[in-house]
Amino acid sequence: MELSKRLSAAASLVTPGKRVVDIGTDHAYIPIYLIEKKKCLSAVAMDVNAGPLRRAAVHIQEAGFQKEIETRLSDGFEQLKPGEADCAVIAGMGGGLVIKILSAYPEVTCSLKEYILQPQSEIAKVRVFLLKQGFIFADEEMVLEDGKYYPMIKVLPPKCMTALNNPAEICGWTETEIRYGRLLLEKKHPVLKDFLEREYIIHKKILEVIEDKSGEKIESRKRELERDLSYIERGLEYYAV
Repeated sequence: MELSKRLSAAASLVTPGKRVVDIGTDHAYIPIYLIEKKKCLSAVAMDVNAGPLRRAAVHIQEAGFQKEIETRLSDGFEQLKPGEADCAVIAGMGGGLVIKILSAYPEVTCSLKEYILQPQSEIAKVRVFLLKQGFIFADEEMVLEDGKYYPMIKVLPPKCMTALNNPAEICGWTETEIRYGRLLLEKKHPVLKDFLEREYIIHKKILEVIEDKSGEKIESRKRELERDLSYIERGLEYYAV
C-alpha cells in the first residue's frame, strides 16, 4: 500500500514491533501499511464514526489482514483497555481534539509506550500540553504535501497524568521552540526552514500593505505581525549557525 506523504512520515515514526492503535483511523491506511511492511505485530483501528469504520473494515478485508487488525467503534480511547496496545497514532485532527483524547482516559494514556501525534492545528498548544504533563519528546518530523506543512511529534508518555497549569513546567523550552519544535530546530530540518522563510515573506508583505494605515485594529494587527516576525527570525537563526 502506498501512503500519502504525511501518513508515510507518521508511520515511519512508529517503533518496529509494537502493537498499534490508530485513533480516528478513517480508511485504516496506517494499520494496513504497518502490517504489510511487518513493522507492527497487530493493530486496532478505531473511529468515532460508523461510516469510516465500515470503510476501514472493507480495506482491511481487501488487504487480507482481518486477523491482524481489529476495528472498534470508539470515541478516542473509550474502547481500549490498558495493556492492549504499545503505540498510539493520532493523526489528521485538530490540536484541541488531540489534547481531549489524551486527557479523557489517563489510565489508558499512561499505559502506552509511545505516541505519534500529527495535529492539523494548534501545534504549539499541543506541545505545551505535552510538556506540562511530563511527556518526553523523542522525535519530531515535518513534511510538505500539496502546499501544506505537516509537523508531527513522537512522544513517550508520563507514568501518570496531572493537572499542571504552571508555565514553569515546560522544561525550559523557549517560545520559539514551542512554536516550531525544539527537535526540528536542533535538526535544522529543511522543511521547517522552508516554512519559516515562507512565513517571513508573507508576514512582511502584509505589514507593507497596512504600513500606512491606522486605527486600533490595524495597530493591534501590526504588533501581532511584528511579534510573529521576531519569532520567525529567531527560528531562522538556528540555520545560520
